[in-house]
Amino acid sequence: MSMWKHHAIFEKNSLVLLVGILIVIAIGGLVEIGPLFYLKSTIETVDGVRPYTPLELAGRNIYVREGCYLCHSQMIRSLRDEVERYGHYSLAAESKYDHPFQWGSKRTGPDLARVGGKYSDDWQRGHLNDPRSVVPGSVMPRYGFLAETPLDFAHIQEDMQVLAIEGVPYTPDLIAKAKVDIKAQLSPDDPSVADLVKRYPKAVAHASLGGEAGPTEQDALVAYLQMLGTTVDFKLFDAKANWR
Repeated sequence: MSMWKHHAIFEKNSLVLLVGILIVIAIGGLVEIGPLFYLKSTIETVDGVRPYTPLELAGRNIYVREGCYLCHSQMIRSLRDEVERYGHYSLAAESKYDHPFQWGSKRTGPDLARVGGKYSDDWQRGHLNDPRSVVPGSVMPRYGFLAETPLDFAHIQEDMQVLAIEGVPYTPDLIAKAKVDIKAQLSPDDPSVADLVKRYPKAVAHASLGGEAGPTEQDALVAYLQMLGTTVDFKLFDAKANWR
């Protein structure tokens, strides 16, 4: 009853309530914002995180264009059920080159933060062409048209230049070799793949199904999906220590 009497002061006097709200907001603001003034970075440095290859970047642009983030998140929370189902919880550093990030808050389909390498390229292509051919209960629409749409990468260098302005470490040399790197990553037997891997560690070459017509949008999207969650060595982290 005594607590109610003290609380009644705020209920009956709007000015006191307003002052109380301002005090609470001020304290909360100091706790949240204060550390940012002396921390050099709020994102931990993680070995292995790298910018997207030009082909992966083109695939990511298609992923965003098609609204894949509306049904698939790329953010595994540090909860036991999520870690056991999807893999190691997401690190902030993994998204530091994403503009915009693809964390998401809706999962009609599974989280894709660790989908890279989980399935073969053929599986990914089959899933895009006809989702129910590999996942009978899937409600995902078909994206078979991507396999018939030529990949337009005429402006990939401009995309990289914009991202470089935003802080992604694309050097003039990486930008200059963008179109060459796209072709190299779609030619597994090409000797230039070795140079690509030097520029983009752990980059994987994928065979293009575009034939003489050139790479397709599906080629780029598969390359993007197959790199998700593959750049960081998670053996260096102990996920179980962070279960809540």
